[in-house]
Amino acid sequence: MIRALLALLCIALFALPPFAQDAYDYPPEIEAQARDIGRKLRCVVCQNQSIEDSDAPLAADMRVMVRERLASGQTEAQIMDYMQHSYGDFVLRNPPIQNNTRLLWYGPPALLIMLLLWFLLRRKSAAS
Repeated sequence: MIRALLALLCIALFALPPFAQDAYDYPPEIEAQARDIGRKLRCVVCQNQSIEDSDAPLAADMRVMVRERLASGQTEAQIMDYMQHSYGDFVLRNPPIQNNTRLLWYGPPALLIMLLLWFLLRRKSAAS
């Protein structure tokens, strides 16, 4: 009798639909816009994934936050500003160029150009 009840309980638990991360139903236009915004935001837990691609609980919370803000009438720019203010520049997959990040943006191409020029000048002087 107890085994039968346990078996029924197990079947009932496994037969329940899984809990969805984003359990809210939004209109298709809001959902499409939220997915677009979500691809522009980086999951702060899984560093190289967008919040749309990440399975982390924080990313799920961020997805819900984006959808709620869109549903309340905020624009993409307002949502991106809020996320940047809340999580820092790291949350943006395409961070802005600022004074403190100019070396990160322009350093690698400048180094590559300098190395290329150095090899060309060295090759030219060796040929002479």
